[in-house]
Amino acid sequence: MRKLTKRINGTRRIMVALAGLLLALGAALAAAPGATAASDISAVANGLEKSPVYVDPAASGQLSSADADRLAQQIKDAGKPVFLAVLPADFRTSEEDFTALRAAVGDPGVYGVQRGDTFSVRADPSVLSRGEARNLQSLGDSAGLEAYVNAATRDANGTAPSSWGGSAADDGVPTGALVGLGAVAVAGGAGAYVLVKRNKRKKAEETRAALERLRVVVDEDITAFGEELERLDFHPGEKGATDAMREDYERALDSYESAKSIMASAQRPEDVKGVTQALEDGRYSLAVLAARREGRALPERRLPCFFDPRHGPSVADASWAPPGGPARDVPVCAADKARIDDGEDPAVRTVDTDQGRRPYYDAGPAYGPWAGGYFGGGILPGLLVGTMLGSMMASPAYAYSDPSMGGGDPSGSDFNSDDFGGGFGDGGFGGGDFG
Repeated sequence: MRKLTKRINGTRRIMVALAGLLLALGAALAAAPGATAASDISAVANGLEKSPVYVDPAASGQLSSADADRLAQQIKDAGKPVFLAVLPADFRTSEEDFTALRAAVGDPGVYGVQRGDTFSVRADPSVLSRGEARNLQSLGDSAGLEAYVNAATRDANGTAPSSWGGSAADDGVPTGALVGLGAVAVAGGAGAYVLVKRNKRKKAEETRAALERLRVVVDEDITAFGEELERLDFHPGEKGATDAMREDYERALDSYESAKSIMASAQRPEDVKGVTQALEDGRYSLAVLAARREGRALPERRLPCFFDPRHGPSVADASWAPPGGPARDVPVCAADKARIDDGEDPAVRTVDTDQGRRPYYDAGPAYGPWAGGYFGGGILPGLLVGTMLGSMMASPAYAYSDPSMGGGDPSGSDFNSDDFGGGFGDGGFGGGDFG
């Protein structure tokens, strides 16, 4: 009897110790990133950095865990950069679009998102053409997620991100082994969590540094436009002023205030794009106001002067080639057109670099969002062919990262804003590429 009691007490001690070990392991796993339900783009991106298939906990009814693991394994076996996120219909975020998701993940690929009953696809042009992406979206809508994965892994170019690591088959560790290695897993989980936090902190610091580099140039632009408004000899109540003139003037003032507000709240380099878009709108409003006051025909809405957007809307296209690069037509203001016609150099906007003052298009990818707001993501690469900024924008690696180059642009300026007018399946989106 005494031996039996001793054996029972020994068993109890083992069970208590084992329970404590499992609780510690559970706490470490719960503290790790991605253990909670997704609430924003960053949580989805974190999931896709670890696996090609991410299923929001609130959307588990749309794709079972077994099916998600099977599709993830299929993508890993194919070695292709194919991503799939399954989200609930009421998924909400302040940056509810593919631009934010693609930038946060940072890897070129094919991105499919099932949000409730709506399926949407975007792809980097280096991975899949726009037409093929639209076909994938149609296929996913009609035949389901498995058909999307089958076709995407067959047609996509490129290779899978290294962050996905080993295959899903490696996950099938026996329960006994988990218990035996529990203490090691707790320590390893804590170490991995610290490493992930350190990497995220470094990325945030790099993003802030890139924004500060841009802030100097953007503040100069805002100041220049404010000075234009101060020099304007127009008063809404002056004799001859019409309602249309007052509206033009009000739009210019609103653009100025909008530019200041966006810059004041900017958190990332890509936020700068909204500032220069507002300034471009404001300068066009002033050009229209001047035409009305002088009795001229209203000017055509054209891109700003390529050499320096502060010159205002362009009036014509002129042939120009960077040193050693091919010639192309670029939009120019009247003053720069006259300089080029006379055989002189245009007045190019220069910015500070480690090598001194350089034209903005030879100062690196940090100025991508600044230029993208003025010229639009779709047309900008063509204007910049043969320049440093243009070469980097044409690279598949031109994604969300450090501009001093761990790879790519921190701005997302290679994303065409016209392609990302809405969120996942809200009607602003029809399948296509990242610009």
